Amino acid sequence: MRVAREPIMARPLLKIHRYFRRKPVRFFSFILLYLTAGSLVFLHSGFSSDTSTTGASGSGRDPLISEGGASTGGGSSTSDGLGLLGRVFKETRRTPRRFGPPWMKENGAQHIPEWAGRGVDHTSSWSHGAKEKTTKEMDNGRAKYIGCYVDDTQKRALRGVSFFDYKKMTVFRCQDSCAERGYLYAGLEFGAECYCGHKIQAPNVSETECNMECKGEKSNLCGGPNRLSIYRLELSQESARRYGSAIFKGCFKRPYNVTLALPASAVINNMSVDKCVDMCTEKEFSLAALAGEKCHCGFPTPLFTLHDREDEELCLQRCEGEDFESCGNNDFFVVYQTQVQDNRCMDRRFLPTRSKHLVALASFPGAGNTWARHLIELATGYYTGSYYFDGSLYNKGFKGERDHWRSGRTICIKTHESGRKEIEAFDASILMIRNPYKALMAEFNRKYGGHIGFASQAHWRGKEWPEFVKNYAPWWASHTLDWLKYGKKVQVVHFEDLKRDLFSWLKGMVIFLGLEVSEDRLLCVEGQKDGNFKRSGLRKLEYDPYTPEMCATIDGLIKTVDTALRKRNLPGVPEEYRPR
Repeated sequence: MRVAREPIMARPLLKIHRYFRRKPVRFFSFILLYLTAGSLVFLHSGFSSDTSTTGASGSGRDPLISEGGASTGGGSSTSDGLGLLGRVFKETRRTPRRFGPPWMKENGAQHIPEWAGRGVDHTSSWSHGAKEKTTKEMDNGRAKYIGCYVDDTQKRALRGVSFFDYKKMTVFRCQDSCAERGYLYAGLEFGAECYCGHKIQAPNVSETECNMECKGEKSNLCGGPNRLSIYRLELSQESARRYGSAIFKGCFKRPYNVTLALPASAVINNMSVDKCVDMCTEKEFSLAALAGEKCHCGFPTPLFTLHDREDEELCLQRCEGEDFESCGNNDFFVVYQTQVQDNRCMDRRFLPTRSKHLVALASFPGAGNTWARHLIELATGYYTGSYYFDGSLYNKGFKGERDHWRSGRTICIKTHESGRKEIEAFDASILMIRNPYKALMAEFNRKYGGHIGFASQAHWRGKEWPEFVKNYAPWWASHTLDWLKYGKKVQVVHFEDLKRDLFSWLKGMVIFLGLEVSEDRLLCVEGQKDGNFKRSGLRKLEYDPYTPEMCATIDGLIKTVDTALRKRNLPGVPEEYRPR
């Protein structure tokens, strides 16, 4: 008797049927299927909300601005005309992740350019005109050539630090080394020797006597035998001139009540800068003031603010104990800042009661947000918060970094957001704006070199830099325009103004935050304004990275922002933003 065989396709189904008849296995299988389905639904809703939020923030608006500064839609200078930003950074319940600008996203997912992670050479679009000029012809904000000078091995023209490199010396390397140490002048001699100093103590001579090529670059001259090619380091005036470990603050008129203003003093035989600085350091004062043969010590106070500098010629009285430094006199003091820390502004804490009033510290990346946070914390005594989380900042003392941005325990909250929904979440904002030429380079350095590092030459010369400028330059403008449009109460602070007149602008920021001003704290902040996140030295490039096409685009964006500020009856952008 023949038995009917089961169809081949029925066998797998029969096995599955028998599998699910076993109750424990069937139960756990259904649980697994349920969890898998739920996860897929959750992921789908997450992507959908991300896409809809980006669209609501404005990333779908008509893009770009023309080189002349007008939008393509009809000349409007508002953020609707730019239409480039949206939600740039998205908050999540986990540690927030940083996203790129929305124009780098496609269908809700972040678009990663094909050049990312590769150091491909991309020099064909670069302008080599600057490289073909001699350093004497260049004045790009780094240094200015002032002439050829005599140098004597017994009495040097520049009497600061020095170093030699008989294989790779370049003009930029010498300038950078002197600037990092706070010197005002850099001089090159014999093609390979670099000397730094605060003043030139030798006569100048004919240019033909500085005729030796630099060992590291044949296109430039580096002095000659006993002859120095000297440059004045323009940026060193923004930083500090030094004498050993002390920072030169300038020449100041004797305070009205010198005993109250500078409580410690002594007469020193054979007075020198070292002796006065050492005495004040030992007594734990942050200021050393030389007045002829007398040395005064103290802290900056409203009685002696160090705000009204006098001409250094008024302090030119030779020190008894050294040949080339000035020690001031009875009426005008030469002042140095010692290494003693002024602790009057170092205490910081969270707000004693939680605030429901959220104040943003908003800026485009690279515009000085971290520096402003440092200043605000020292000036107010309260921690600042952040829309994101950065472990390196937390480890450097920004303890509000770990708090949720809505915690209400911090005095203000750092953010780079520029979507309408994100802006309207704040009750007020301090809007930091910086020259886009400087801000873009600062953010590019941070992105590829960290908070105080520098991007490599491969990144600057590769595809990364042109792509970065293309994507981020419009964001610089749209960020400001969106905060001006959607911000409820906005105080605009230009990075350059804050740097130029820190006391006045920081005082205004403290008042805007609703706190009483302590002038002693503000004067303390001035003495340690740099913090832990200042890049040292001069710009680490020997050429201008901006092509004419980049400059044309950025100049148009500057005009757009300037117009928007003036429409709000605010001062326009500072002069240094103007087309180069």
